[in-house]
Order: sequence, then structure tokens, then C-alpha cells
Amino acid sequence: MVIRVVRLGSQRVKDEGTRIGTVRRPPRGVPKAAFASQNWYDVWFPNLAPSVETMKSGQAATTPREWLAFLKKYRAEMATPANSRTLDVLATLSQHANFSVGCYCEDESHCHRAILRALLAEKGAQLG
Repeated sequence: MVIRVVRLGSQRVKDEGTRIGTVRRPPRGVPKAAFASQNWYDVWFPNLAPSVETMKSGQAATTPREWLAFLKKYRAEMATPANSRTLDVLATLSQHANFSVGCYCEDESHCHRAILRALLAEKGAQLG
């Protein structure tokens, strides 16, 4: 059993399980009823997305220093008790079920999902 970290809207892989959208906003121009059928997500969970302010700083980051500042802000947000417990739950569930978490960004290396992957690994999640 594993957690996959995916780009939302991409083709699903075999046995991917439930797709969780860890994004601040739903996809534009897509009816809510089509989110799952169009491979966006089955469940929207913005709690694991960066805050709007942090998200904007990550999107604007063009230098390693700016990206590091974004990384630190997002990690601090995920270290709050509520978010840390959510990561604990997902890491534990990964021992028993397949599911995925994701974001829209094309380049995972310049996206919060790369950091989310690391945070889940630190919590002991099984990652695919």
C-alpha cells in the first residue's frame, strides 16, 4: 500500500486509489461533478495546501533563496499541530491503503507537492 504524489489532471495509474487534491482552489472552469471523472481529484483537502500568501511566494520564486524561503514557510505551516496530525494520519493510512495526493503544478520540483512528499516520508509514509 502506498501514497502516490501526482499532478492533478494527469491520467490515473493502476491501483492509485482515492485522489486527494491538496490545492488551495478547485480547478477553474470544471464543474464540481466532473472533478473525479476528469482526474482532478476525488476529495478536496486544501488543509495541506500552502496558505494563499505562501502559495504566491512559491509561484513567484525564481531564485534558490526565494524557493528556500517558500519551503521554510510551507514547512512551518505543516508543522502546526492540526496539519502535523493530518500528516500522521496519512502516513499511517499509507500502510493499509493506496491513495494519492497532488497539485496542479507541471514541475514537481517547483511545487509544494515535492515538500509534501518529503514531509510524508519523514512521518514514515509508504510512498510510491
